[in-house]
Amino acid sequence: MTAALGPRTDARRHHDPSVRGFASDNYAGAHPEVLAALALANEGHQVAYGEDQYTDHLQRIVHSHFGPSAEAFPVFNGTGANVTALQALTDRWGAVICAESAHINVDEGGAPERMGGLKLLTVPTPDGKLTPELIDRQAWGWEDEHRAMPQVVSITQNTELGTVYTVDEIRAIVEHAHAKGMKVHLDGARIANAAASLDVPMRAFTNAVGVDVLSYGGTKNGMVFGEAVIVLNPDAVSHMKHLRKLSMQLASKMRFVSVQLEALLAKDLWLRNARHSNAMAQRLAAGVRALDGVEILYPVQANAVFARLRHEVSRRLQERFRFYFWDEAAGDVRWMCAFDTTEDDVDAFLQALKEELAR
Repeated sequence: MTAALGPRTDARRHHDPSVRGFASDNYAGAHPEVLAALALANEGHQVAYGEDQYTDHLQRIVHSHFGPSAEAFPVFNGTGANVTALQALTDRWGAVICAESAHINVDEGGAPERMGGLKLLTVPTPDGKLTPELIDRQAWGWEDEHRAMPQVVSITQNTELGTVYTVDEIRAIVEHAHAKGMKVHLDGARIANAAASLDVPMRAFTNAVGVDVLSYGGTKNGMVFGEAVIVLNPDAVSHMKHLRKLSMQLASKMRFVSVQLEALLAKDLWLRNARHSNAMAQRLAAGVRALDGVEILYPVQANAVFARLRHEVSRRLQERFRFYFWDEAAGDVRWMCAFDTTEDDVDAFLQALKEELAR
């Protein structure tokens, strides 16, 4: 017999839970409904490595959002999702066309190239968004053995600059890429925010317009950890299960990733969280526009505000609220809102910004 497990814990809180900043939606904790789902899945034993009932049920939920041919492969994190997805879409000699500002190019430590063994072909963009014309700057040389072969176009929705592709813009990219024999990957780290901004279902700009593979993001939208590679077009990929393992993204206790995704997607938690964080960014942007000495750089379409202001103002403001420089030399900063950002948080930040601008 095994001893009963009591409720005792020696864990202690090491932070002030009232402190919230504008550095990243990754700073936020987990949504209470996600934590409740984790507790629900915790009792007893379930088969490991994805053969559990929660991962099985997740597939049916994914079908409701992305169609009956979609298949979800839960993974640990966003970089893992992107690298695994891109490997599944490329040959050993393949290349991926992406925006110069894309997360896979800027913020993944070279993992797509070093770990995935593929080449990134980048394109400068004014707003983080690719177009068919921009894609054509790199979509050439398929028969040239001296050049990595363009096989995939990767876009981010919403983009790293907080802008959102319209449904028609993604449809045009997919049709253009497919006509050239390339596949399309969508990095959806903040896909919920994009859908909330457009006020359309996620399927409207993914499987409905022909996107082949999606990296679905949950961590930035209220999960503790975990994302998923969602294969929308089974004919576009090969050996996803083996690639997930090879990429060190196969969770033994996968039920704890799957049940979090279920908590987000089974009803409308994903949308409620995204709408709220978007609304807080709009509140922040409206307050910033009323201040002299701050320039908003890009359209505020999701949960990010990019701004330019004096460097010394930002430095003083960082002593009161956490946020990051986007381009420190230019004085550009990024302010992110999360599902738990409150109106009081935004108003306090605006007041602090106003005070620092006046100094």
